[in-house]
Formats: sequence, structure tokens, C-alpha cells
Amino acid sequence: MTDRATRMSALWTQVLAAGAAAVVVAVLGSTMTDIGPWYQSLEKPSFQPPDWAFGPAWTIIFALAALAGVTAWRAADGVSREWIIGLFALNGTLNVLWTVLFFRLQRPDWALIEVVFLWLSVLALLVYLGRFSKLAGALIVPYLLWVAFAGVVNYQIVQLNGPF
Repeated sequence: MTDRATRMSALWTQVLAAGAAAVVVAVLGSTMTDIGPWYQSLEKPSFQPPDWAFGPAWTIIFALAALAGVTAWRAADGVSREWIIGLFALNGTLNVLWTVLFFRLQRPDWALIEVVFLWLSVLALLVYLGRFSKLAGALIVPYLLWVAFAGVVNYQIVQLNGPF
């Protein structure tokens, strides 16, 4: 294999690994999301996006996060790469946990507490990835903004429907 072919093979392996990780988190989250009668009965804030918008929004966010991960990975080395994986693993876990708390356990109040930790994990990704690549950090910004917005919606749902 030529040096160029080896680099291209490594790049595709990294892209596929990051994409697969994003798909795993997305599938876990979507299988935990139940917009059935309980969710439909909740009073929601007027500024909440329509239900159909969440799928495309998360798809874009996860694609950008995967690209950010690959971009930072390629610029990092050794222990720094382990930290990138660890931060994404923590973030993915917190992402799925929010869904479990909100939809499965039907506890928007608990999810509201957890969303703070989710947001902080996204901020940690932005800062850490940004150390290796400004582009990688910038690609995380929509995720940070979306989770902040989701936190505001979550807060309003708790205010409009509590106690739980």
C-alpha cells in the first residue's frame, strides 16, 4: 500500500468508527423516546419545535459531532486521543440518560437536573476538541446551543406540568 492509500484507509476507518458511535447513541436515544399518550398530554411551551423537527436536528448535530471527533482525533495523539474517546463516551451516556429520565421514567424534573451535566459534557467537548482544531470546536457549537435550548424547553415543561 502506498503512503497515501494508508492515510486514506486510516481516515475512512476513523470516519466509520465515529459515524458508528454516533449512530449507536442516536438509536439508543430514539428507542428510549416515547411520544405516546403521556408525552402528548404534557403542556409544552409555545416555542417548542414540532415533534418532526427533532429527528433532523439530532441527525445534523450527531453528524457534526462525529466530524468534530474525527477532525480532533487526526490532530491529536496518544493520551489526548483517549481523552477524546472518553469525553464522547461520557457525553453519549449522558445524552441517552436524559432520554431515559424524561421519556421512560416520565421525570422531566430529574431530566432537568441531568441536562446541566449533559450541557457541561458538550462544553467540555467543545473546549477539549478546540485545543486540537478550531474547526472541531466550532462543529460542536450547534450541539451546545441545542442542548441549552432543550434545557429551556425542559424547564418550561416542568413549570407547566409539575410536580412529577
